[in-house]
Amino acid sequence: MSARIEEYALLGDTQTAALVSREGSVDWLCLPRFDSPACFAALLGRPEHGRFLLAPRAEPRRVERRYRQGTLVLETEYETADGVVTVVDAMPPRDRVPDLVRIVQGRHGHVRMLMELTVRFGYGQFAPWIERLAGDVLAVSGPEHSGSRRQSKPGTTKALPRQLSSRSPRESRFPSF
Repeated sequence: MSARIEEYALLGDTQTAALVSREGSVDWLCLPRFDSPACFAALLGRPEHGRFLLAPRAEPRRVERRYRQGTLVLETEYETADGVVTVVDAMPPRDRVPDLVRIVQGRHGHVRMLMELTVRFGYGQFAPWIERLAGDVLAVSGPEHSGSRRQSKPGTTKALPRQLSSRSPRESRFPSF
């Protein structure tokens, strides 16, 4: 079950937008534009309809959210029994392709994180075919297209959706674990 609409924060890059719950789940995202079919559509149903969850494994004692002043950069701070972590979410303005950036910043202690990436194209209807390619994972489904890749260094995790050629099938690149 999705969260109540008032519990979502908005990310956007002027051409599309994502909704992020207090629990750390991107439950709505249309790529590459506002009028494109959603690849994360848990807002309309259940997590199986597509979402990108990034949150502490343990139940947080406290959750605090704020936008950086004058921006749509969202900071969500989770306090657990073992420490404090901040997840920074943003969709920076783009030239050609949309980016969804999610960065985990450890504040203190040791907080185990959970990442769950469920892509469902066509408003949650179509599960993609998954293939490993050169350290990435490629997800393909139908004639439409979108994509992402992961860049990671100690202390950060970024998921970056990428729009691919309109002549290619729908594709997404995801992290390999």
